[in-house]
Formats: sequence, structure tokens, C-alpha cells
Amino acid sequence: MKRMCGFILFWIAIGMTIMFFLENSFLTILIILACLLLGYNLFCG
Repeated sequence: MKRMCGFILFWIAIGMTIMFFLENSFLTILIILACLLLGYNLFCG
């Protein structure tokens, strides 16, 4: 289950990265980094 949650969070972060190029926001960057780190830790941990 942890791997699945990590995989989902990773792809949410990828989608938000695409959104970042359409609209610039500091909050978006923070959410992207949080999702990438949490997703990586859950998937690989």
C-alpha cells in the first residue's frame, strides 16, 4: 500500500509540475517538492 501511495503522489507531483509552467506560484513549488519527496520515500522506502 505504501508503494501505491508513493506512486500516486509522484505522478500528482509530475502533473503539478506541468501546471507550474502554465501558472507561476511559490505555493505550487512547495507542494510539488513535498509530493516528490513524500512519494519517493513511500515508494522506495
